[in-house]
Amino acid sequence: MPESIYKVIELVGTSEKSWEEAARTAVDTACKSLKELRIAEVVELDLKVDGGKVVAYRARMKLSFKYDASYQKNWSEF
Repeated sequence: MPESIYKVIELVGTSEKSWEEAARTAVDTACKSLKELRIAEVVELDLKVDGGKVVAYRARMKLSFKYDASYQKNWSEF
């Protein structure tokens, strides 16, 4: 197997319905601009509370994607 390099970024997905949907939102959005997304790891779950009621679910994610020199962007954007 050839050696590979992966970039890891952290994103936060949000949802008014569930943590699962919040995580899915983060992955779905990332897939629109990242090539070869490989691993998505939920690292933290939290809630936004307003007036004593849960108004949003948040999933903090670490996402890794394969580095491709031919597709290199300015990595400081991430």
